[in-house]
Parts: sequence; C-alpha cells; structure tokens
Amino acid sequence: MSSVRDVTLGEQMHALATELFVLPRCLAGPGVRDTLDILERVTGPMRRHAFATGERVHDWTIPREWVIRDAWIRDPDGNVIVSFADSNLHVVSHSVGVHERLSLDALQEHLFSLPELPDAIPYRTSYYRDWWGFCMTERRRATLTDGEYEVMIDAELVPGELLIGEIVVPGSGPSEVLLSTYVCHPSMANNELSGPVVASQLVRWLQASPVPLRHSYRIVFLPETIGSIAYLARFGERLRERLAAGYVVTCVGNEHAFMYKRSRRGDTLADRTARVVLAHCGLDSKEIDFYPAGSDERQYCSPGYDLPVGLLTRATPATFPQYHSSLDDLELVTAQALGESLEVYRQIIEALEANERFEVSVAHCEPYLSGRGLYPTTGAARTVGQERADMMFLLNFLDGRPDLLAAAERSGRPIGALRAVADKLVEHDLLRRVGPGDGEPG
Repeated sequence: MSSVRDVTLGEQMHALATELFVLPRCLAGPGVRDTLDILERVTGPMRRHAFATGERVHDWTIPREWVIRDAWIRDPDGNVIVSFADSNLHVVSHSVGVHERLSLDALQEHLFSLPELPDAIPYRTSYYRDWWGFCMTERRRATLTDGEYEVMIDAELVPGELLIGEIVVPGSGPSEVLLSTYVCHPSMANNELSGPVVASQLVRWLQASPVPLRHSYRIVFLPETIGSIAYLARFGERLRERLAAGYVVTCVGNEHAFMYKRSRRGDTLADRTARVVLAHCGLDSKEIDFYPAGSDERQYCSPGYDLPVGLLTRATPATFPQYHSSLDDLELVTAQALGESLEVYRQIIEALEANERFEVSVAHCEPYLSGRGLYPTTGAARTVGQERADMMFLLNFLDGRPDLLAAAERSGRPIGALRAVADKLVEHDLLRRVGPGDGEPG
C-alpha cells in the first residue's frame, strides 16, 4: 500500500464535502438517504441496516423521520428575515410543522442565537420533543422590533426508518477493525462532513489493496449517538467477539494538530497503534485519556461493551470555536488537512496490518549475521547503521511474546521500518512468525 500524501485526493474530498454540504441531514429522513447515495459513488454499494420508528435499542427508541420542504419568518413589514432556503441551520432540526402569527415576545421563546459569536447561526435540535424553533445570528436578532411576526415551517415527522450504511472489506483472519463516522449534521463541514469523506476514501483505498488484508475492515456511516446505539444493539455481540481495534472518524478537516483520545481501557491495540503512528507521522499531535463525552466512542466504550475504540481527530467536538454553528463552513476545512488525515489513517491501517509476533530462532546469544551476509565482515566500525541496529534490536527483543508494536514503542522506531527488517530476518531463518499482534503491550 502506498503511504504518499495525495493532494488530488484532498481536493476530491473537499469537492465531495461541498456537494454534501447543502443536504438537510438529521437522524432519519431523506437527507440521510441522499447522503449515503452520494457517498456510494466513492465507496460502491453499501449494505443499509434499517431500524424502524419506535424500535427499542437498549434504553433508546428510534425516532420518526423528518421531512422538511421550506421554512421562513416574516417581520411585521412582511420581509423575510430568516429562510430555510438560505441555510438549513436556520431551522431547529426535527421541528414540527407550524404556520401562525405571534408577538415578538412569543417568538423569542422559539429563537436561538450565539451572543459570543454574533455573526454565527447556531445548530440546535429537538429530536425527542415535538416542538419547533428557528436559529439566527445574534446580530440579526438584536434588530427585531415589536410587532406581529409570521412563522412557517413546512415539515412533518413521519413513521419510517433510521438508516446505517455499512461496508465490509474482508481480510483473511478472524479479527476486525471498525471505522465509524456519522451522517446526521446539516451544513457543518468539519464536525460533520470531514469524517464521511475521509472514511469513504479509506474504503476505496482498502478495496484496491494490492496485497491480501489480515484484518477485515468494517466501515459504518450512521447518525451520531442513536445510530451507534442502534448498531450496537443489533451487532454489539459480534463486535465484542471480533473487534481488534476501532476508531471514530470525525473533525479531521481543519488544520489543527492531531489529537488521539484513548479507549476506555487505554492500552488496547487501537491505542498503541495510534500512539506509534502519531509519533512518526511528521505532524503535531497529542494524546489524552478517555472521558465519557465527545462522539460515538462513548457508546462503543460504554461499560457493557468496553470495546477497543478510540477517537482520532484534529479538533475534539465542542472544543473548536466554530463548533455547531454556521462558522463550521467549507473554508474551515481544507484539502491539505483532509489529505493529511487520510494519510494518517492509512498509516494506522498499515501498522495494524504489519503488527505480528515473532520469535528468534537462535535462542542463545546473538546469531552469526556476517555468515548470512547481514553484517560487515570488517569489524570495529564506530556505527553499525540503522538497519543493522534494528536487526540487533529485534533479534534480542522478539521472543514470541511482544509484538512489533511493542518493539516500535520500545525502540522509538516506525513500525513499517521494523516490519521490513523482520521480513528480511524471516527470509534468513532468524525469525519465525508465531501469531498476530494480540493488542497487549510487550
């Protein structure tokens, strides 16, 4: 697999995000279907799991679909001051239909704005309460005068289904890797669309792999929170049996440093792989501990499942100033950042594929490398070179228990470089493969 950053792919992902930006996504409804349809142009056909309105999924219930056609507010002079056609963030997601006239004081109870960001339209939802509301900039809201306002939302909540798109790229072994991203936020580029566009390119890259994959890769596109809960309610036991590592892919389109949030256990294969890759990716990064808020990692890591799933992002949800507002736009997300994020996820997958356990075949003292053409016949040089240093390290460290990730962590070397050396040592019968990386530290 190639590890070269591709600016063209970054531009393609940004163009796809631009196309998806205007769709009125929500938990369930036409916006989600249309989003999955467009993503399939990159990924190929997805299997779609349907959860019916009213279906119980753990402690939650699947909501109705939201169908919206138009919405606006007219001021006392008849001027349209807020319009769904201008931005789908202007309407509280899952608002019920309404058409009435009311005073400014009554209208204010249905309005949202952000005083700290006066030019931003906030994003608000009413998923589990039949209600309606509008969002507008604080600057516009401050200009409203007393009088009678006309409000109209042409929308309905109807029985239907919540959809989850899933693609499995099969591997030769029994273990799986999960990549989870969400498709429920309207008109937000980083918090919403950066995840699906990067995940869709990862699907295409995995499908085109020129070498057989050891792990199977399960990529899911779902509504945040209720989607992952529904998926776990139906497939959680399968994940517990097979999952080697998993990552939630979100907020990866801005040019901030990478941030990895560990799984609940903190030392899983997902955590160790992310740590090793970020240490050598050439980009700024930091690592933080798990906490039960953020994105869908809190569902996958809930006590009843406690799966090896972390969050690899560039801006933790709720921590960047444009979060959940119209300022999270297509200018915040760049082709370069999308390309870098795709590359880091590629390197994580390559590390997962490279990770195995080896055992040295010469158990007592170091092997005679010169006789195998692996060491200079002229000795006493001041240095042995990096490849030979890696050989000496692996031949001492790999005794059948630690995996290559443990070797990379201990030596401070990239796992890809160590894997190439390990393969050479296998060819010379100095190492033998004893099993896959088990995810535990060495």
